[in-house]
Amino acid sequence: MHVINKTSIMMFVVVFLCSCTSKATQQELDALFSERGVAGTIVISNLDGSKNYQAYPERAKTPFLPASTFKIPNTLIALEEKVISSPDEIFEWDGQTRFLEAWNQDHSLRTAFPVSCVWFYQELARRVGNETYLGYLKSLNYGNMLTGSEISRFWLDGDLRITAEQQIVFLKKLYAQEMPFQPKNFQVLKEIMLVEQTDDYALYAKTGWAVRGDGEHAWWVGYVDKGEEVWFFATNIEITNNVQSQFHKEITRDTLELIGVLPISPKELN
Repeated sequence: MHVINKTSIMMFVVVFLCSCTSKATQQELDALFSERGVAGTIVISNLDGSKNYQAYPERAKTPFLPASTFKIPNTLIALEEKVISSPDEIFEWDGQTRFLEAWNQDHSLRTAFPVSCVWFYQELARRVGNETYLGYLKSLNYGNMLTGSEISRFWLDGDLRITAEQQIVFLKKLYAQEMPFQPKNFQVLKEIMLVEQTDDYALYAKTGWAVRGDGEHAWWVGYVDKGEEVWFFATNIEITNNVQSQFHKEITRDTLELIGVLPISPKELN
């Protein structure tokens, strides 16, 4: 695993804020949003921060509710605080029918994470407690480091906010394991964040969808590990209709293909 220290993280921030893409690339990135008629941003950076790409930089600096992307640190916190006995501990469904059918069943950490099961993580939050969260948010320097009045909802419609640029900084620290968590807990998170794996790369990511507070918006954040190089991404888009519900993933993949991080998909070859 590549290792970077705190100095490397700070150097990345400086390089990141000072770097920019070429005009042509900027136009191409922006077009991925405009051609779909959606407002948003994407931030992409390689591990050492020497290559950075952004679409609509102003939005990349705008803080939004993290929604279910907070399940990344939340998973580590729950494991570290031992509020669950293992990632396979089952929480019984209470029988209340919720928004997504996938939520309406018993869940463990391994099954709740990929489907963004809100009630499961709300139970974890009640077990962790507000003061513990505030301590971790500060040590992780996560977003604005605030919670709010409701412990089980602060990442959904409370006071917590994070920008796309901050998501990238956080993800780099996560990859480098520069956080106060045991290695075994990083390993569990990595296992449940895995979205796609081929002979050439592994894609680790988490979606998020906020429906209150800042207006409806969707996230897709994560990284692509290609062995010799690692690329980090954070996409945030405004949602105004159901047609846009998959645009955060589409735009991310199109951008990663455009800059050569992912291979061009068959739809582009036809």
